[in-house]
Amino acid sequence: MAETPVLTGTPDQLRAATAEAIETARAGMAAFVAGAGTLAPLDAVDRYDEARAALDNAQHLAMLIRQAHPDPELRAAAEDTEQLIVRAGTEFSLDPAVYAALAAIDLSSVDGPARHLVTRALRDMRLLGVDRDEETRERVRALHDRLVGLGQAFGRNIAADTRLLVTGEGALAGLPADYVAAHPPDADGQVTISTNYPDLVPFLTYSTDADARERLWRLNRRRGHPANVPVLADLLAGRHELANLLGFHTWADYITANKMIGSEAAAAGFIAEVSAMAADRAARDVEVLLARKRVDEPDATELRPWDLGHLTDRVRSEQFAFDSQSVRPYFEYERVKAGLMAVASRLFGIEFRPRPDVPVWHPDVETYDVYEDDALLGRIRLDMFPRPDKFSHAAMYRIVTGKRGVRTPECALLCNFPRPTAEPALMQPSDVVTFFHEFGHLLHHVFCGQVRWSVNSGMTIERDFIEAPSQLLEEWVRDPATLATFATHQDTGAPIDAGTVARMLAAEEFGKGLDVRQQMFYAALSLELHRGADVDPVAVERATAAEHLPYRYVDDPRMHLSFGHLDGYSAFVYTYMWSLVIAKDLLTAFDADDLLDPARAARYREAVLAPGASAPAADLVRDFLGRDFTFDAYRRWLDA
Repeated sequence: MAETPVLTGTPDQLRAATAEAIETARAGMAAFVAGAGTLAPLDAVDRYDEARAALDNAQHLAMLIRQAHPDPELRAAAEDTEQLIVRAGTEFSLDPAVYAALAAIDLSSVDGPARHLVTRALRDMRLLGVDRDEETRERVRALHDRLVGLGQAFGRNIAADTRLLVTGEGALAGLPADYVAAHPPDADGQVTISTNYPDLVPFLTYSTDADARERLWRLNRRRGHPANVPVLADLLAGRHELANLLGFHTWADYITANKMIGSEAAAAGFIAEVSAMAADRAARDVEVLLARKRVDEPDATELRPWDLGHLTDRVRSEQFAFDSQSVRPYFEYERVKAGLMAVASRLFGIEFRPRPDVPVWHPDVETYDVYEDDALLGRIRLDMFPRPDKFSHAAMYRIVTGKRGVRTPECALLCNFPRPTAEPALMQPSDVVTFFHEFGHLLHHVFCGQVRWSVNSGMTIERDFIEAPSQLLEEWVRDPATLATFATHQDTGAPIDAGTVARMLAAEEFGKGLDVRQQMFYAALSLELHRGADVDPVAVERATAAEHLPYRYVDDPRMHLSFGHLDGYSAFVYTYMWSLVIAKDLLTAFDADDLLDPARAARYREAVLAPGASAPAADLVRDFLGRDFTFDAYRRWLDA
């Protein structure tokens, strides 16, 4: 298996590797064009695929370094090289000669995956403007290049903006003992709480100090301000201009044209439908939470955003006899990690072998090779704890896209979980769900790494399907039999008991309507920001919050400036709920009484994960379910 030394190298090594990758891609694409009409169809597809893969894999490396590497000089070099790579890719996509060579491939004798690769590439090239005049193509190149830089700046400003709440130690009332121990007071009796997830989420959940919760919530929601004000304005304006240039009324309509949903109007309709579907349940959730708030504040007349996590936890504890603090000792990080790997091994017949000898970009990073029957399937890296300037949420990043007999897939998880120290790192139940979710992306990337064409890797499938496999894997966190395999008490070693699991699952159901409406707020915000020219992001955030959130938001909203999905997902954050609809339907094909059945997991892997993007997502789902996917399972879940 080839090493990837630039992950631990110098800026000059990264630049040299990038230059080599671009040259390899250009030479390969030139050979592809030169062979148009003379190469056998599959040979032509392979030349095109290899040229694209040279660029794509170089870009994967640059993106990971930009988001995770502790060296600021290497991160800056990664930004620069990523722009060079994207620029070269845009040149290929806007080259009429490449388009003509693709169109010249005789698809009558090739298999479905090759046919899908070519037809999809031709469609996407047309969407980028390859069939326009040279003046238009040149403007597209310039705009595309500029948008890449703006997206990088938007994310960089978020990652660099960790904020600190300095408050009296009384604000720690209600927090778990390990959290309190990790935040000792200074000489003045003040404690410091950061907006990093391991600090933020427990504080907003458990602190009984409503004023301190509000101040931390507001600090977190203003990350990226004011640095991202001009960046986002330029990003939205540039996207709108590009969409108009390519014949689309809005960026939202442009970016959904090659998704499962198909159009801006369909996306808006989906958001409205799901939000309406959850309205009654969300209203009942609000009534319950407000009644609970009045226990502490008898004169309370409304909920505020910083109340929600805390009050939801109180309701779950008092009305469902479930205390989320009580289960944290069952979710110690190392046990959860080992348990998750064991679950994946049992489901799919794979093995994770540690590779401490492989160089990494930070001491926190762990490397594992994934095997099946002593055959190497892929390599994964886990970068799981927060640090300055690192990506601040949770995501899977590709490193190498696999290709059968040519390249072994590699990827990395970037997360921000509690760091194990002298004391055990106890995870929130929501952290465990996040871990399973991101591991679902990782498995998808590894399993589809055996496809014939790199361009048909799983992460290139329609982007509004991409979350479905990861959301499906979350269901195993809700399965008592699965939890019993790894959720053991960090002090006693006793497995989590069935009664606790039942209460946890029942409690999790509370607040579901409110959660869905919250997600629809995010989806609507991303879509509405991209549905016109000269939008006012503050006004859009205020309006979408008023439409979808059944409680009073804030007068001066700035969350959009730290909403990192506005870079990678732009207008289609609806994909999380769209994918959840599909995931709930996929779950119906598993045995609810035996989710660990390897036979059903194998069929799912073969039908949905392993093909990657070798066929439209709807076809993969149909092959697995034996029918088109529907809203039925999702409705049952929401109404339960």
